[in-house]
Amino acid sequence: MSPFNLETCARPNILALQPYRCARDDYKDDGKNVLLDANENAYGPSLPADLPTDDFLGLNRYPDPHQEPLKQLLCNLRTTHAHTQKTLTPENLFVGVGSDEAIDALLRCFCIPGKDSILTCPPTYGMYSVSAQVNDVAIVKVPLLPAPDFALDVEAINATLSGPESANIKLAYFCSPGNPTGSLLAKSDIEKVLAHPTWNGVVVVDEAYIDFAPSPNDSLAELVTEYPNLVVMQTLSKAFGMAGIRLGAAFTAAPIARLLNNLKAPYNISSPTSALASTAVGEKGLAVMHANRDLIQAQRDRLIAELPKIEGVGRLRGGKESNFLLFEMLNAQGEPDNTTALAVYGGLAENKGVVVRFRGKEHGCLGCLRITVGTEAEVTRFLESIKSMLATVRAA
Repeated sequence: MSPFNLETCARPNILALQPYRCARDDYKDDGKNVLLDANENAYGPSLPADLPTDDFLGLNRYPDPHQEPLKQLLCNLRTTHAHTQKTLTPENLFVGVGSDEAIDALLRCFCIPGKDSILTCPPTYGMYSVSAQVNDVAIVKVPLLPAPDFALDVEAINATLSGPESANIKLAYFCSPGNPTGSLLAKSDIEKVLAHPTWNGVVVVDEAYIDFAPSPNDSLAELVTEYPNLVVMQTLSKAFGMAGIRLGAAFTAAPIARLLNNLKAPYNISSPTSALASTAVGEKGLAVMHANRDLIQAQRDRLIAELPKIEGVGRLRGGKESNFLLFEMLNAQGEPDNTTALAVYGGLAENKGVVVRFRGKEHGCLGCLRITVGTEAEVTRFLESIKSMLATVRAA
């Protein structure tokens, strides 16, 4: 018999790892469910109807390892001169397999396993913690200020970055608009952290949902030309409706971008992904994205208006700057309650075929469900379903 013992052979931090989970782990897509759980764009990809098929030939060759044409299109998109007169160039970019590759690459680039740590601000995106544990990197948590603002607690963050363990905090991950909060972080707050007088670390701003914010100037991507320790991550998975191609980008100062590009796999972006992404951020693709975004924002406004009218729906917690909303579910006593929220979450999926996301265990999100904004038909079905499900749960 082999002497192999997984428990002693594998790294302890991997054995203890709790993987990132989503509602699809519990409720699969059977083609009939309304999926309002993963913040996808229900209106589809930002691709024109006349997409040329010859873009996908040449698959016998390895893809471009540098992706400069795609990077230039992304720079064109995010250079607004709202925050600086400097211009983004491909030297400011790392492109990866979704934002998750950038999250992990930054950890591998800056954090020594078993020694260094990152700072996060819960409630926030779960992959920062998962990637940190995979890399054997500790996590220092400084919660966001209470709802409904969910703003950065700048005083507490900067105090932590001045504390005795600050030398080992190499990265600070901020999500803006936040997930699950939907709140846009203030540029001035982020700049106060960047201006910390002694901390030698990198500020990472995750802008996965930035195209749902009120203004194109809300993105801080071009600000990386002003700060040597700022990284701004974005993705085509949300507003562009391209979740299936897994394309993310990290804007940063050229020296950091070089490090990230040096450590990546040589051909990390496939040729089809590159071609589809280039089309999506080109002129025709942007027109499709803007039209679909307008539809999503209209349905978002509809949910904001209609949900509070339903008995058992509590307050909107967080912001309106994304393609999802965070609402409280109330028990029979009118209090936000996780038991009620879980029952509604499970009942919607199992009895109504509507999948949302339970977020009640996140910091400051007691009794909350996160609801992705879907199509008009999906929102109608959701509103009808949650009204009847809340009535059933609260009467039990």
